[in-house]
Amino acid sequence: MNLRKLFIPILLLFISVFSCKDDDDSIDIAPDRDRQEVYNENIVEILEYLETHTFNYADFQANPAYSDFSTTPATITPNDEFDLVFSEIDPNVMPAQRSILSFLNEPDYPKLIVKSVTEDDVDYDLYILQLRGSKDDPQATGNLIHPLDKGVVEYNGFTPDGVSFDSAINPISFNLSNVGLLGGVVTGFREALISFKTAVGFTENTDDNGNPDGTITNHNHGIGAVFIPSGLGYFRYPPSTSSIESYSPIFFTFKTIGRADTDYDEDNVPSHLEDLNSNNDGDDDDTDGDSAPNYIDFDDDNDSVSTKDEDVDGDGDPTNDDTDGDGTPNYLDTDDDGDGILSKNEDADSDGLLTNDDTDGDGIPNYLDSDS
Repeated sequence: MNLRKLFIPILLLFISVFSCKDDDDSIDIAPDRDRQEVYNENIVEILEYLETHTFNYADFQANPAYSDFSTTPATITPNDEFDLVFSEIDPNVMPAQRSILSFLNEPDYPKLIVKSVTEDDVDYDLYILQLRGSKDDPQATGNLIHPLDKGVVEYNGFTPDGVSFDSAINPISFNLSNVGLLGGVVTGFREALISFKTAVGFTENTDDNGNPDGTITNHNHGIGAVFIPSGLGYFRYPPSTSSIESYSPIFFTFKTIGRADTDYDEDNVPSHLEDLNSNNDGDDDDTDGDSAPNYIDFDDDNDSVSTKDEDVDGDGDPTNDDTDGDGTPNYLDTDDDGDGILSKNEDADSDGLLTNDDTDGDGIPNYLDSDS
């Protein structure tokens, strides 16, 4: 079950609550529409924007894409402070300005790529502009971002007519996926962010006297933009306080500064590590087959010992405890001691607890003792 489909797309940071003043009689909600039909309209609008708009690529290309820390002193590129700006193509400007679309599948950066995303039985083309920091760029050395992470991002969200509806000029952290009552970002934004890597460090800036001025410059972070069909955005239900119309595409420019672990089930295993098959989809990893994906399952192997309590060495990390040495950590192993008896069946006194059963009195609970 895809938990993320249980939620109406919401504003970027947390849950957006639709409300009205006491004197409002009603809230106008657009009539429901067919998702494929809306996408067919959206993609025409997006392609028109990409064909008729340009960006400040010459400013970016005039400097090295990345700072170089192998030199002494380090060579810091002005692109660490580059801001992506879109504008309509001016036919009077010479040399002729390149459209955003003309960067499609360029061999070098900047480049425009198309990512295929399926949501609610509709196959979408998600156009992503990559200036630097792509996960496929060998020069990018930051960390990968997982859909179950928190993203640390600077961004500007705007409508096709250029009206900004949300922004953060300083790095801000938010969940990338909707889990339980915790809000996340819209699908299109998440799918773009996980296509980039994070910054690799920062420098404290100084004033003319060489004193810290309270600001920093992040280095070698991802820089890009995404053009999102409404089916991967807010679709019928944009935030009521925004300028977004129902069924409108939305666009974002962004900088991927960092990432942070989440632990949605509080089992001391970071959520991204519970994506066991590493396919960027935690929903299809369910070790015990109980329909609760591991990242929201407090007992991943259903052996009656909660995942966080399978931390035998007490270091706060259940992932490095493997009593029987079979390559499967205890929290995913239904027979922790490898004695051929399922751990959950080693509850000698049938009280539902395995940790207090020690038949041979050697101080090792039966489920961890191969000769109990």
